[in-house]
Amino acid sequence: MSGQIPAPKGYLEIENLKKSFTVRGERLEVLRGVSLSVEEGDIFGVIGLSGAGKSTLARCVNRLETPDSGSVVVGGVDMLRLSARELNRERQRIGMIFQQFNLFESKTVYQNIAYPLRVRGLRKDEIDRGVREAAEVVGLSDKLPAYPAGLSGGEKQRVGIARALANRPDVLLSDEATSSLDPRTTLSILELLKDVNRAFGVTILLITHEMDAVKYACRNMAVLENGVISERGVTRDVFSNPNSSTGKMFMRVYAEMREEYTEGGGI
Repeated sequence: MSGQIPAPKGYLEIENLKKSFTVRGERLEVLRGVSLSVEEGDIFGVIGLSGAGKSTLARCVNRLETPDSGSVVVGGVDMLRLSARELNRERQRIGMIFQQFNLFESKTVYQNIAYPLRVRGLRKDEIDRGVREAAEVVGLSDKLPAYPAGLSGGEKQRVGIARALANRPDVLLSDEATSSLDPRTTLSILELLKDVNRAFGVTILLITHEMDAVKYACRNMAVLENGVISERGVTRDVFSNPNSSTGKMFMRVYAEMREEYTEGGGI
């Protein structure tokens, strides 16, 4: 089964995606028909409240979760029509960055970055080259012998980004990657993602509840509300004139926080 279909409208094309879970014997609908189109090379933000289905959406894109129905097309390949062997190969084109870093605490930075390359069965010299190139991109060449316990939160997330970049993916899924970081570190990670996007043309799906992150990094955005996309568009347009209830609430809170910060002498 090839998984190839006619060229989609966007590089990442999600159509009528639905996903439910059974919790204590009851069916819980998390994604109720999500449709989204992301152009190649874009940094696209998806915001939503806790429980809106953001992480489930990210995990459905790379098939860590299998949707109930719908389609997920990445670069012309329908991820839901692939055999297990084909899926393993296609997943190499999709890097994922997690909120809690998901590092192996007993392994060095080098070994953490090398993990996806070892899974691919690459030669030792190929692994070494891939690790060192990825570490250089994120500014951690001097930390390769270190263990995660000795790193700051920002450094841990840079290891996570390097690991996601090791396979030279076409798409990066950033699932709340800055939510556990302080504002200054968040800014440095967002700037790194923008640098990666510019340098390598990687398409980035930035999933977050942080409005500052979306406004700073994303060209386009969508609002996920109760399991569906309630609005989408150019980021500056959504900020200036939100239409959905979640979008309006986010913008109101964002404006109030910015006003309090300004009055407090933060700017």
